[in-house]
Amino acid sequence: MGSDDTLLSLDAVTLRDRIAGGALKALDLAEACIVRVQALDSTVQAWTWFDAEFVRHQARTLDSLRLSGRPLGALHGIPVAVKDIIDTARIPTENGTALDSGRVPEQDAAVVQKLKAAGAIIMGKTVTAELAYLHPGKTRNPVNPDHTPGGSSSGSAAAVAAGMVPIAVGTQTGGSIIRPAAFCGTIGYKASFGAIPRTGILTQSPSLDTVGVFARSVEDAALLADVLFGHDPLDRDTVPGPHPRLLHLARSDAPVKPTFALLKTPFWERADGQSRAAIEELAGLLGEYCFEAVLPNAFADAPAIRERINLAEMAKCFYRYEQRGRSSLSPTITGALAAGNAISARDYLAALDWRDVLYAGLAEIFDRCDAILTLSAPGPAPAGLQSTGDSIFNGLWTLCGTPAITLPVFEAENGLPMGVQLVGRRGDDGRLLRTARWLSDYISTSGEDN
Repeated sequence: MGSDDTLLSLDAVTLRDRIAGGALKALDLAEACIVRVQALDSTVQAWTWFDAEFVRHQARTLDSLRLSGRPLGALHGIPVAVKDIIDTARIPTENGTALDSGRVPEQDAAVVQKLKAAGAIIMGKTVTAELAYLHPGKTRNPVNPDHTPGGSSSGSAAAVAAGMVPIAVGTQTGGSIIRPAAFCGTIGYKASFGAIPRTGILTQSPSLDTVGVFARSVEDAALLADVLFGHDPLDRDTVPGPHPRLLHLARSDAPVKPTFALLKTPFWERADGQSRAAIEELAGLLGEYCFEAVLPNAFADAPAIRERINLAEMAKCFYRYEQRGRSSLSPTITGALAAGNAISARDYLAALDWRDVLYAGLAEIFDRCDAILTLSAPGPAPAGLQSTGDSIFNGLWTLCGTPAITLPVFEAENGLPMGVQLVGRRGDDGRLLRTARWLSDYISTSGEDN
């Protein structure tokens, strides 16, 4: 293994600490990432905008800052990829559509401001599905380029999985964090709804849009989310409150061994046999600390409810794109907009009411467990690049606003990764991350024992 490979195998927390202590220069880490991008991106195609000199300039500036003795941010010197629906000042943000080709925002999104304040290196912009919906971008799965990387945060997931960058930011409205992370074999964490501000991010569905992160360890996901969390008066779904210490919580020991609720959901039959067998084997490994839970019948309607909200809000939010150039939009988008325009106000408002009704139906399960254990996707990444895959095991949690994380713990018969998804109470992200880190360690230790 070469020196660059050794460096890029380290987690972001370790890299951050080495840079802060002077054992590693931000420029050396940046160069290693640049080399990896230049070696792999012709195949993976994770980036829609990347400038090596811009990366080097940021790294040199951060190295000078460290030598000055001034305080360092929580992400000092760590390269971060940013999904191309998140505004970056003086850097193109084209939202995956030809209608925004050449668009260069004047101001950073709130999350980019937070990244810069924490000393992160903005590595570049990663590919998104068209307008963060279902029509795929150019990115390929780094494990097998003949398979989809998922979507819509395809570039962010693939860039982390391929080792081009330690951590990345994405968004989820249906399954756009969890599914691509599971398909590409990395960790994907979707925060609780309203935990991370969306100011300066393309609005597709304001009742569902949620920011999340990609990483190679639970601790790295917590490190990045720690920086992004917080209230923003321009995003009315964020609320003032004490800042959770996510990295501290993720690293802490649980007071007792966590308990998990295996939840097959009403859509269990849509999963392939190897995925079902894998999660049942994991439940068996957890033994008495895992019980099977059943959802009320009303949850069978959750996909249709989530889709109704999504499409109705898309029809409003993307009206400007339809007016500017309907012919430049894919049939996937124009079909969704037509469906959204046909939804009545009564049906849309009734769908909104179901979010809290369904979440209340989860209360009894959460009272008995630390996290729900369920599938991240129906199976490994499907072959072909025409689809981003099925979000049937993700949309329910986006609808209910709960935090969710996928861990890359399984491998399919064809060698592709498969994830297991953990879901926590709304707003209890720290506990979910702590439980996820415990489970990741437990599986690793159990594998060593066998």
